[in-house]
Amino acid sequence: MSSSWKPLSGPQTVALESDADILFYGGAAGGGKTDLLIGIAHTRHWRSIIFRREYPQLKAIIDRMGEVVDEFGKFNKSTMTWTLEDGRTIELGAVQHSGDEKKYQGRPHDLKAFDELAHFGELQFRMLCGWLRSADPLQRCRVIATGNPPTESDGEWIIRFFAPWLDRAHAHPAKPGDLRWFTTLDGKDTEVEDGTPFEYKGERIVPKSRTFIPARVEDNPYYMASGYKSTLQALPEPLRAKLLYGDFHAGLMDNPYQLIPTEWVEKAIKRFEQGKKPNVLLSCIGVDVARGGSDKTVLTLRYDNWFDLQRVYAGSATPNGDAVAQLVLAVRGISRCKVNVDIIGVGTSAFDALQRHIGDDVQALNAAQGSDARDKRGQITFVNKRAEWWWTLRDALDPEEGDDIALPPDRELLADLVAPRYRLTSRGMLIESKDTISKRLGRSPDKGDSLVYAHAVCTMPSTGFLDYYESLAEKNRLFFVFFCLTHAKIVEIHFLQR
Repeated sequence: MSSSWKPLSGPQTVALESDADILFYGGAAGGGKTDLLIGIAHTRHWRSIIFRREYPQLKAIIDRMGEVVDEFGKFNKSTMTWTLEDGRTIELGAVQHSGDEKKYQGRPHDLKAFDELAHFGELQFRMLCGWLRSADPLQRCRVIATGNPPTESDGEWIIRFFAPWLDRAHAHPAKPGDLRWFTTLDGKDTEVEDGTPFEYKGERIVPKSRTFIPARVEDNPYYMASGYKSTLQALPEPLRAKLLYGDFHAGLMDNPYQLIPTEWVEKAIKRFEQGKKPNVLLSCIGVDVARGGSDKTVLTLRYDNWFDLQRVYAGSATPNGDAVAQLVLAVRGISRCKVNVDIIGVGTSAFDALQRHIGDDVQALNAAQGSDARDKRGQITFVNKRAEWWWTLRDALDPEEGDDIALPPDRELLADLVAPRYRLTSRGMLIESKDTISKRLGRSPDKGDSLVYAHAVCTMPSTGFLDYYESLAEKNRLFFVFFCLTHAKIVEIHFLQR
């Protein structure tokens, strides 16, 4: 089958001929990103799939494929698949919600292509890449992603995944088109020297290569002739820098309704990196229990305002409450610190198991429970405990009026903490649900929730104000004595309840 599609000279041809196992192409707008995917799929591969995050976004690809490959095959709208006359297939897919990627599990393709990578969650991308394979040993298998720089912090993972090319702070930067090799060791994405297979803990590891090839509108003579460059030049900053020049460092903008500003979390990480763990007893352990599948059980150890590196366990390692309890007891040791456990869903069994071992030192956190608390200025009320706990952490992270919190340098944790969005309702502040965040991230924000639990203060309904005065007592004993003398009966009732 002859093809009417020919790559543009320059970056598009370099991308077509690249040896990288995983290629990211684009950056700026107008560089022929979608055409590259279509062209490679119908000239170099036999079983291809091109993804967009949402099904409506596939229309432009369908229209363009009709122009390029219509004379060579037919499109089945019900299966979203082009079948070409020589036997090649090009499928179109979407993974709009968290978990949609499982629909493609076990379905082999020798080309996995992603259009506008910044719209996908990192876990979605990694899982879909995991099913790249071919029964033909002579058929090359590869992943090609295209896209512009992310405009919101949700897409920051791309800069980390392609760090040698996109992260200005990378210790060993790579040039466009250079190959770098990576694998996963002990659960971490790790760069290695080259693609030579090696043994690690009894397993033979075969690294995969990555590269990034930038392209701009200047590389596309058709768009240049149409005057598209002037359209990009007229855009406001930082969108102009992103789409005209492909600048991945032009401010990643926080969503207007983002609960915790990214800058605040980054400052807390710097305090961790520049400081040291305080010489204090363990204050609390926050436990987020895996709900199954790809979720993780995460333990967060808090030492006053210092949050230690988190302990993360695969959901398969915590199949029941007793297994979670044993992990918690092991890290707690002889400490008498409180253990805060999310009891919604599977967390209940973990709470019950811990209660058998440490009694009242384990506290049940029910995020759906109503809240009568207010923010530290006394102005904001909360719909439920989830909103209260997240907003309290936000206040504590405030670089001007907060608690100088130190957070471990973990990019996934950072992404979790800046993911939640809020809205004001007639009943008070409401934070979007964990399920909603999971759909946007493409994974469950387990690390962020665990840290929030470690920071949370548990109170009985209608006793929040009493806990507030109790916390003041540690700093001002005279004030607490005065309060006790004037409100003795209330305090007596409160402590009897406890």
